[in-house]
Amino acid sequence: MSNIAFIGLGNMGAPMAHNLVKAGHTVTVYDLSQAAVARLVEAGAHPASSASAALDNAEIVISMLPASAHVESLYLGENGILAQIPEGTLIIDCSTIAPQVARKVALAAAAKGLSMIDAPVSGGTAGAAAGTLTFIVGGSSAALELARPVLSAMGKNIFHAGDYGAGQTAKICNNMLLGVLMAGTSEALALGVANGLDPKVLSDIMSKSSGRNWALEVYNPYPGVMENVPASKHYAGGFGVDLMLKDLGLAAEAALTARASIPLGELARNLYSLHSQGGSGSLDFSSILKLIAPANLDKPS
Repeated sequence: MSNIAFIGLGNMGAPMAHNLVKAGHTVTVYDLSQAAVARLVEAGAHPASSASAALDNAEIVISMLPASAHVESLYLGENGILAQIPEGTLIIDCSTIAPQVARKVALAAAAKGLSMIDAPVSGGTAGAAAGTLTFIVGGSSAALELARPVLSAMGKNIFHAGDYGAGQTAKICNNMLLGVLMAGTSEALALGVANGLDPKVLSDIMSKSSGRNWALEVYNPYPGVMENVPASKHYAGGFGVDLMLKDLGLAAEAALTARASIPLGELARNLYSLHSQGGSGSLDFSSILKLIAPANLDKPS
């Protein structure tokens, strides 16, 4: 069992930290939200008054933050904690950020004698709560092996994508595809409903046909088709529109850097941008159906 500092207790970070507590690790938590900290303390974690305070006796530091700027500020900012982390400590950043920022922070950590991996996750809030996340890791094989027991307490699948930043690149590619699939699935379901089909019947048909995909089978965007998904809870919770928009923006940045073409990724980014500008940024990303076919959603979910 390890002494772990966990920084960032949002929709993903909180259940991940909770699973570490359940696995028997000593977990000290910090977040700007005192309510989030209090909930983890009730579950058995220890509170910290600041990110720096969370480092006391920590053997492993885990961060789960919203964006590149937050990660860079946490580790390399004016009061960055990288300067305070003792040599030999393992750092795991589970945020989804720009690959170049992940490399920048990891190289700064390595220069200080610290092992660091970028380990963004896939699996959503349900996977975070169930401890079934997929970790997509960038960094050295040695650092990954040090992290593996801790990652295994929070997830089921661990992939080594390559060196520093590779985990972020793989995650960005995955989420770009997810954004495209969710928009396409929503469009297909809306077309069927507009022509008189039952969305559940159509979903069942497509899930056994060549159009099957994760968004259709596991995270259906049409209200009432599946229980316990955001679409059947007025699109509350889950993975926010603004977070998907952020990831699609990262994909666009990566495409520019590599001079790659992502026409569908750019289209999905534009759709999510319009949806966010319309006031839906805090809804789950499956609510893109509301932008594509608002007339189909007149009846309550």
